[in-house]
Order: sequence, then C-alpha cells, then structure tokens
Amino acid sequence: MIKTPDITIIGGGVIGLLTAREFLKAGASVTIIEKNRLGQESSWAGGGILLPLYPWRQADAITQLTLQSLKLYPQLASQLLADTGKDPEWTPCGLLMTKNPDITAALNWCTRHHIAHHPAETDFFNALNTLPDNPLWLPDIAQARNPRLVKSLRQDLINKGVMLHEQCEVLSLTLANNHITHLTTSTGILPVKQVIISAGAWTGSLFKNLFPEIHTNTPNVAPVKGQMLLFEAEPAVLSTMVLDGDQYLIPRRDGKILAGSTVEQDAFNKNTTSIARERLTDFALTLLPALKKAPLIHHWAGLRPGTQDGVPYIDQHSDIDNLSINAGHFRNGLVMGPASAQLMVDLILKRPTSVDPSPYRLTHRESG
Repeated sequence: MIKTPDITIIGGGVIGLLTAREFLKAGASVTIIEKNRLGQESSWAGGGILLPLYPWRQADAITQLTLQSLKLYPQLASQLLADTGKDPEWTPCGLLMTKNPDITAALNWCTRHHIAHHPAETDFFNALNTLPDNPLWLPDIAQARNPRLVKSLRQDLINKGVMLHEQCEVLSLTLANNHITHLTTSTGILPVKQVIISAGAWTGSLFKNLFPEIHTNTPNVAPVKGQMLLFEAEPAVLSTMVLDGDQYLIPRRDGKILAGSTVEQDAFNKNTTSIARERLTDFALTLLPALKKAPLIHHWAGLRPGTQDGVPYIDQHSDIDNLSINAGHFRNGLVMGPASAQLMVDLILKRPTSVDPSPYRLTHRESG
C-alpha cells in the first residue's frame, strides 16, 4: 500500500527543494516528482549572485523576498555543509557594480534596506577594462554555486527521508469536488493530500495541461533562455563578482570564472548559439583581459521561469482546495528561494508570514 505524503511537490529545482526542506522542518512528510533529474534546469544553469541585478529597478515584492533570504542564507549554508558534507559554496565575496547612472536610487535603496555600500575605489579597476560610472561596491553580497547548492539540498532531503521520484512526468490528475486525489505519472499513480507546483519554466504549460478547464487564477510563467560561459582561470585572477552593464563575471572559489548572460525569448529551446558565445566571450575578455590566458571550458543554456514583472507566484489556488503554486522567479530563484519556501509553508500551515503575501497571489496581475 502506498503511503500518502502530506505534501507532494511537482518540480525538483531549487524552489521545490527548498520548499520540501522547509516542510520537513515543520514535521511534514514530502514527496518530490521531477520529470528529469533534480535541479538540472535553471537551478543548475544560473550564476548564483545572491542579489537581483540592480534591485532598485525591480518590484518591491522582489526586494522583500530578497531581504528575507539574505537573513536565512548563512545558516542554511552552514547547516547544509554540516549535515551533508557537501559545501554549497556560499561565499560573501562582494559585488562591484561598475555603472550606476541611477546612483541616487541605488544609494537610497541600499540605505533604506541596510545593505552595506561604498563608492568603488580606483584599485578595483586595476585589472578591469571598463568606463566606470558612479561605481558601487557592495562588500557583503554573496554568491552560491548553483550545482553545489543543489547537490547539498538533494543529499539533505534524502537524509531527512523525502521520497524522490526522478525521471517521472506528471501526465494527468484525478479531481473530485475541487480536490486533487491522485496524480497519474509516467511511473504510476500516486495518492496526494496537498500538491504544490514548482516546475520552473514549465509551470505555465503544465498547469494548462493538467487543468484545461480552468482559465482564471492561472500562473502565467513562460521560459526565458539564458546562455553562459565558464573559463578555467587561477583563483587570484578575480576576487569579487563584477556587474558591468547587463552582464557579469562571477569567480568561483577554485578560480573558475563564469560569464553571463543572455536574455532570450526562444520557447523551450535550450540550444546554445555561436552568436551568444561570441558576445559573451567578447564581453569577458574585454572586461577582464587576464581571461585571454584562460581556456573557455563550457558553454551552456538554461530556461528561466519568467513572469510579466519578475515577481513569482506563491499562493494557494482559490478554486482547488489542495493546490498551491511556488514558481516564476525568473533570474532570482536562488536569491529569493529560501524566503519563497518559507512563505509557501507558512501559507499552507496557516502560520504568520515573514513577508506580506499579497504581491505573490495568483490574482495580483489580473487585479492590477
């Protein structure tokens, strides 16, 4: 007899993994269903800067999840390393933002939210080739190494008894009196109590496939492709993250340097292109000439879960009493992930929330 879990999460990216971990902390039993391998989509492909790019230009709803996540990350990273032996490489290496034409908005945002910030001194630019415009240094901003974070979360969930169904696609469901009773998957039928869809860029299309008769309160999430490069450099080549215009360099602890990224509307196509490769290579070698001696070792693409304003959906569905959505984090899944998971669990368990849940409701776009 199959035991019915308290929580069934469709989607095994970083949002689904963090949400599962939060439910386990609350004493719930959890099953994760992932159509591929856990964390191998956008969660694996991103850069891992734990701050939205130019956050003062983003919606306040993104800021609120970001600030809460920044509080949670140090303990999350240390606990994962202690419990699993797998280091997510949370590294507060700081972020240099070379061009800030809207410097007043930047300074006001940092001051208002107690983000340490300083004018960037000329020494920062000794190895860089760029034209600074009100450069800003944020010394406390950290990164997480996406694949390492996913590996540590996966191991932590296994250690804590979560049931993982990888290479398992949800095909349909059984709905009775606005309540989901079973999921039919490519590997069998699973009974459910509470269902959360956290399927990243596939959330919108999956919802339409599973609920073809529902046309309101639907998550409008679509794929947005991003391509990135990785260079094999020495650890001393770059010590801090650098955001230059719309692109960035991220140094990992072992010296590898990630260059990103593109933003492309290309449906579910994850193929890389020579145009993007040339563009990113030119950016990286121009900004950091020392990379001309570093081999380019990897070029890949991922699909971000885009929404109209970059604000995710974190909400219980109004028409189906045991369905919730936690998806649509666009470029900021790692940034907002811990707080998003916390909010999702608080809503379902009817606990007080750390952030105002209203901006993340399924209806908030429709209501303007």
